[in-house]
Amino acid sequence: MAEFRRSAALPHLETRRSCQKNSCYRPHTHDAFSIGLIDAGASVLTGPLDGPVRLAAGDVVVIPSGQVHACNPDAGKWLYQMIHVDQGWVASLAPRRDACHLFAGIRVLRRRDLHERISALNDAIFAGEGRDPLEAGFAALFEALGTASPTHVVTSDADPELLTLLRPVLHRLRHDESNPALSELAESVGMTKYQLVRAMRRATGLSPLAWRQNARIIRARHLLREGRPIAETAHVLGFTDQSHFHRVFRAHVAASPGVYRS
Repeated sequence: MAEFRRSAALPHLETRRSCQKNSCYRPHTHDAFSIGLIDAGASVLTGPLDGPVRLAAGDVVVIPSGQVHACNPDAGKWLYQMIHVDQGWVASLAPRRDACHLFAGIRVLRRRDLHERISALNDAIFAGEGRDPLEAGFAALFEALGTASPTHVVTSDADPELLTLLRPVLHRLRHDESNPALSELAESVGMTKYQLVRAMRRATGLSPLAWRQNARIIRARHLLREGRPIAETAHVLGFTDQSHFHRVFRAHVAASPGVYRS
């Protein structure tokens, strides 16, 4: 079960409350700054990590935009909350020194006080709180998050020069609906297809196909938030059919397109 809310006062602010019984998230990224709360049960955070990080009730996970991760139940059912906000907005509210910490990598905080504070902010979003109280609450939160000592920090080791080299491939994967062949993409940047797969994983944490699917789902979320029909969204993004879109969307969002849109 998942419940989503978007703030009327701050349109870029989206949040969810979820109860999940099955492991269903694929490794993915968000185009937003994300704050996760584990309310009950346990889960495992994976991504470009030295190893999996076990999360327990009361933990707070801070995930900058573009960081590959997946978080799935350790065993049985778990309850969690997740808030997504525009990262530029975070930078505008947080003191510069704190923003540098917040954007440096995935941070796991074992602080019950922060968990309770963020949960209260989430309640305010669900209740339709106005712009000024939300901005004040989040400004204070970002300062607290930036100065808190994390239990785990996972920094990105992305190679900027490699990302620049791969830019034509990323552009085609994001915008070309004709499903270009891997060999064709590799040739466009002077690589073999095997070299391209390794380079993509090193630069983004995802294979070319996984990166493309992730980019599609990020775009799908925007379209569905705008009220676009599910079938139209699937077609615009080049999915073979609506059931294919449903499967991929659910694997990334842990909710169906219909639940997310409503």
